[in-house]
Amino acid sequence: MSAQEKRDALTSRPSLYAYALRRHGAEPDGRLPRGGYPLPDEPPPAEEIPERSGVTHKELLRTVGDALSPLLGAPDTRWAAGEVHRRLGELRARNRTLRAVRAVVAQLPLDDETAARALGRRLTRAGTTAAAVGVGLGLLARLGEPEDVPYLRTLALLRGFAGTAVQALTALDAPTAALVWLAEYIKEGELRRLVDALAARDDNAAHAWLLTTPLPPGAVGPETARRIAEAVRLDEVVRADPVDLRVLAQAGRLLCRMASRRDYRPEVLAYAGAVAVHEALVARASALAPTLDHYAILLSLALDLHSGPSHLLPWPPGRREALLDGLESVLTAPSWAALTRGEPTPRADPAERRRAAWIRRTARQPFGPRDQRTGAPRLRIEVAVSDPADPDTVETRFLVDGRPLVPEAFGRGPGNAPEYLLDSGRLRATPEPREVQLAEAYCTEGCCGALHVTVRRDGDHVVWNHWRRPPASPHRQALSELPEYRFDAAAYDAEVARAESDHSWAWPARSTARLLAAGLRDRPELLTRWDCRFGWVGTAFSEPDTTTLSFTFWPGLAAGRRDTAGPWLQFVWDLPDDGTPPDVRAARVLKRMETTDPKTFAEVRGGSREHAQVLGFPWPEGQGC
Repeated sequence: MSAQEKRDALTSRPSLYAYALRRHGAEPDGRLPRGGYPLPDEPPPAEEIPERSGVTHKELLRTVGDALSPLLGAPDTRWAAGEVHRRLGELRARNRTLRAVRAVVAQLPLDDETAARALGRRLTRAGTTAAAVGVGLGLLARLGEPEDVPYLRTLALLRGFAGTAVQALTALDAPTAALVWLAEYIKEGELRRLVDALAARDDNAAHAWLLTTPLPPGAVGPETARRIAEAVRLDEVVRADPVDLRVLAQAGRLLCRMASRRDYRPEVLAYAGAVAVHEALVARASALAPTLDHYAILLSLALDLHSGPSHLLPWPPGRREALLDGLESVLTAPSWAALTRGEPTPRADPAERRRAAWIRRTARQPFGPRDQRTGAPRLRIEVAVSDPADPDTVETRFLVDGRPLVPEAFGRGPGNAPEYLLDSGRLRATPEPREVQLAEAYCTEGCCGALHVTVRRDGDHVVWNHWRRPPASPHRQALSELPEYRFDAAAYDAEVARAESDHSWAWPARSTARLLAAGLRDRPELLTRWDCRFGWVGTAFSEPDTTTLSFTFWPGLAAGRRDTAGPWLQFVWDLPDDGTPPDVRAARVLKRMETTDPKTFAEVRGGSREHAQVLGFPWPEGQGC
């Protein structure tokens, strides 16, 4: 087939714009599935090339740039569009190539902007492949004009295009209504860019949408939440009289997101209006309807005021405690307390069931001992679990003299998981000093450090000293020297024992994981007899009701002849919650491993395709090399 015939075959297919327009027009009431429409099937390449073909990212960028650069200023845009299809088709444009297309188009010099804009319009209106349309979107992100808005908005309805389309719409200052319309349809990851674009606008329509639309946690991280609060002047809005109750609930969501540990610092401490918003919200909280969503917002705020970063805001004496009393008064009122009783119906949404169960487990936690002056122990160890609708971390928190230690002394990430600190016995004090990692940076210790302390018993006391942590960043206030803490040994031992035995925070799948970990620590031969080594067990971030067990297959391990340079594979066994009590479930899993090789029912998730072939296991489809 000649080049011209190939080009004709490609461009004779319906355009992706026409496909998106037709799909949307066929939907009842103009609705479509969250996340947009899947792309229509494209002709498979004559010869499949693996996603990772040994080509470096730099080489790939150069290849894509060499293919596109001569075409962007061509006066014959029809010919140039055909060549874009052909050349990218020869590159077998897959996900990695599509990312390179976006990166290259954003940086290539455009000697003739008029010709490049015309090519971008032809590709967005008539392009038939994802790669070619991606070139068009990239060009219009740099050169688009108001007349391009309808086309960009329609293409954003296709999966994979929303992020680039939003970038283009933002660059050409599209009407806020066009962006808000898209927010109803695109995926969380793509919605993040749209929310950022709206937060940067100083217009009433954008502010109204940001103040009243509940946004999924994946679309609003801690820093974005702070920027939204600052952009809409949240501290002023929540003190208005009267206040829209949707705005009041949104204020709570934004405070919760700002206090999230999914960032390098608690953004709530960088928000100048945080104290005022807390004050106004708690004062009017009783006006909110008693719903699961509102209960979860108020309970999350209480948890953070009790033992999280918001505890450290510049509160006047006694004011934080008064706010906690106010939240407790609202949440214990009969109409609100009713939400903590009873089980959701079997037909209830799983997310709703998880949230209701979390509320029942957590409802009293922030309203327990709150201050050394009221008789709380000098050291208090608690496990904090965030709202399942806004999954964050399960962290161990330390209150010393009533103040949260980790956010005050470290501030770059949450306390470590209870399985690491409590189930392991790491916090127990002996005469032999032991260094313990209390918290790790959000990104990992190797990147931004961790908080370490040495724990030792000294007669009638337990001493925490010899702290290790990274220095403060240049743009942050210098950290004060951490003191040596001396705890009464008997009280310390009692508190550690209480925390180790308290599993009231755990849900069934997490309890199953804890029991499996204990069982495999006690009986490592259950895995080693099958040439396997235990990796980790826990609950999936996106599927908290699934217990996930990971182990590594090393041939020769059982006989003590493991070849560290030889082939190996990682296996993962997913165990969805089936309603069986955790202790029964864990015992059943351990019993199965006594008699059956777990590699026969777990799935390969790591290693390499070559190792899988050598060891005789199928490599999972779509996982690259």
